[in-house]
Amino acid sequence: MINPMRGEVEIVLDGTAHVARLTLGALAELEHDLGADSLIGLAERFEAGGFRSRDVLAVLVAGLRGGGWRGRIGDLLSVEIGGGPVAAGRLAAELLARAFRIDA
Repeated sequence: MINPMRGEVEIVLDGTAHVARLTLGALAELEHDLGADSLIGLAERFEAGGFRSRDVLAVLVAGLRGGGWRGRIGDLLSVEIGGGPVAAGRLAAELLARAFRIDA
């Protein structure tokens, strides 16, 4: 079961649910992999709808790895992501939103 308060999102790969969250290490990996100037800029790109499919895959991989998954981006090329491409984009945006949420 996921815990949204910890920034977790459920991602279903080939019918199996996985916990994903963007830990500091996962965020650093994501920033490096995408050559992003800043993660805030990446988050803003998602909010504005200006993301690419490569961005979505990179965010999902970083989140999955933050949740303990040991795969790579290439592993996602051959799996069925629950909900398809549109859901994958929503999940990536949700991961970013939860990672940057500030609780009072």
